[in-house]
This record gives sequence, structure tokens and C-alpha cells, in this order.
Amino acid sequence: MGMTQYKTPGVYREDVFPPPEIGLLTGVPAFIGYATQGPVDAEQQPTPQVLTLSPQFTQYFGVPQTNSYLSDVVRGFFANGGGLCYVLRLRENVDALPALNQALERLESLESIDLVCAPDIMRPLQAGAPPVASDAQQMQLALLNHCERLGNRIALLDALPNLTTGEIVTQRQGLRSGGLSGINSALYYPWVWIPDANADVGRKKIPPCGHIAGVYARSDQRIGVHKAPANEVLAEVLDVEVTLSDAQQGDLNPENINCIRSFPGRGIRIWGARTLSTDPAWTYVNVRRLFITAGRWIERTLAGVAFEPNDFLLWVRIERELRAYFGQLFRQGALKGGTEEDAFYVQCDAETNPPEVQDAGIVVTEIGLAPAIPSEFVVVRLIHGASGVTITGPSPA
Repeated sequence: MGMTQYKTPGVYREDVFPPPEIGLLTGVPAFIGYATQGPVDAEQQPTPQVLTLSPQFTQYFGVPQTNSYLSDVVRGFFANGGGLCYVLRLRENVDALPALNQALERLESLESIDLVCAPDIMRPLQAGAPPVASDAQQMQLALLNHCERLGNRIALLDALPNLTTGEIVTQRQGLRSGGLSGINSALYYPWVWIPDANADVGRKKIPPCGHIAGVYARSDQRIGVHKAPANEVLAEVLDVEVTLSDAQQGDLNPENINCIRSFPGRGIRIWGARTLSTDPAWTYVNVRRLFITAGRWIERTLAGVAFEPNDFLLWVRIERELRAYFGQLFRQGALKGGTEEDAFYVQCDAETNPPEVQDAGIVVTEIGLAPAIPSEFVVVRLIHGASGVTITGPSPA
């Protein structure tokens, strides 16, 4: 870039647009919902459209529908730090569940996304009417099945509107059906109020998944997927539908329901980072996303070793690539342990690849990771003794 010659002393602004970095993007959601218009393929079927700015929604999808939450959640995503998302329009002339399944099929080959949100699962059947709980449950189960079957993305699920704490537990229990583990999904409660100049009261209530996805993206950009997307402020949110107490969240947290809470002086924050899994190994969203991201990186980076001779040189190459990647994760704080040997191991050798495995055209690599677990409970102990009060901690409970 040439140097501009200035003649008068002062401060001059120059806009420089560096080429975008090519890497593995995370915090990239696909939003599914209803819209007035949208891009279609040669067979007139809706296709995913990438957005990098909030105003692009109306450019591609027209004026937002009054009974759709799609445009609001997309705006919430960008307002909270999101940089890139995909939007896929649902077909209007098809029943809700088949339309959602068709949309999910379209997303299967989209390797660049790692989050999926379907806010219009909550779309009223008519203006002012609540969604039917059984219909919403079936569609959320379809979303869970999609993410669990593919294994490379997380479903961000919304609570139904106007639920009490007891009712959200009932909704959560309904998501246990179908034999799904829940490791690739997270449920958020309650809904949020956002500014809306067109509403009679100057605000409207929407499902939180778009704002949540924006926080995921913001946290990923600032720290990484190993950081739990919690204790983060939600931007452009006026209030929560239900103000929760510590005691109420105490009932919801063991059910793996992530709460959105209002704290005086600290804003409205995500106060939970749990998946819907009952497996202790997969309790936390950030742990699951770390393994998902590692898997995505491996699939992309090691694609070039397919059809290479299955010998010692290939094993060394695979080990070298993986050790370099996991070493970087360790230095970023994604893995726990005092040394790299404590944090991970990689084994690709004659032991993992005996002759019968090699003859089958298979290369087996064993990987072990020790993910950093979030300090969900931090205890500061006040020790009352003869010499006074001593403070110890904080330490994980």
C-alpha cells in the first residue's frame, strides 16, 4: 500500500480493509424461520443465505412478517457480537414439522455452521395465540436429532413463552424422549424483551436464541470455544419475561436449564452453560463445543491424507499435525494440566494400526483431551478464628 503524502499537519483517517483470515470459523449459526421472500434454487426450494450485517435481512428476505421472530433474532445476533450467520426460509405451503425437516436436510451439507436456531418453532398459529406445546416439542426434537446425528453443531433451544419455572421443567423433560442424549443441545429460559418502536408499549417479547448465538460468537472471538458462553451481558435487551431468584434457579440448574437473569447494576446476563445431557462428561456447553471444534478441524485439516500409503510416515504426519493443534489449544487455556503431556495424548502407530486394520484401509488414531471445566460454583470461605477473620479462595466448590 502506497504512502499518502499529506501537506498540513493533523490527524487523518485512512480506512484499511485487510483480507479476511481463512480459518475454522466458530459461533456461526443457521437461523430457520418464516420470511416474506428469500433465495431459492433452480427447483424453487429455499436455500441458505449468508449474512454479515443485520440490514441484509430485508435485502434478501423482505419486510419481516408480523408473526415471525426471524428478523428479531438475526438482529439480536449481530447486536451481541455475531459476525456471520446463515438464514434459511421455511416453506409456507407445508405443515410446520415437515417444513422444518426439509430445512434441516438443506443444512446437512453446510459445514461452516456450528449452531442451529429455529425461533419460529414458537411462531403463533395466529396473531396473539400461543404455540401449541406438543407441536413445538416435536419440532425441537427434530432439531435435537439433526444436531446429534451430524455431531458437528449445537442446537440452541428456546423455552416456550409465558412459562413458570415448573412448566419449563416439564418442557425440558419432554425433550428427553426419543432416545436422544442431549449432548448437542442447550435450552434457555426465559424470553427477553427488546426495543420495538412499532409496538404499543415500545417493546416486544421474543425467544432469546439469536442473542444467545451472538454471545457464543462474541465469546469465541474474544477467547475461544473453550470459554463457557455464560456470565455475559445480553446487548439490546430491556428486560426478561420472568425475573428469577437464586432459589428458583437452584431448581432449574440441576435440570440443565440455562437461565437468563437480571442482576441489579450488572445487566441482563446468561447465567448457565449446560447441555441437555445427563452424562457428567458432557455437562458443559464449552466442553462439548471444544470436542466438536476439534473434530471439525481434524476433518478439514487431515482430509489430504486420504489414499496416502498407510505406513509409518503417514502415522508420524498425523501425530505431528494433531500434537501441534492440541498444543495450541493447551497454550490458549482450553486444556487443563501443568504440561502438554498432562493435557492431551495422541497415538497413531503400529499398536493402534495392526496389520488387520491396515489391510482394511483404515488408519486409527487415539486422542485423549483433558478439557478445562468452568468454575460454575465459586466459594469464598470466611474463617472466623481467635486472630480475626481470614478470607480464603475463591476456589471451585
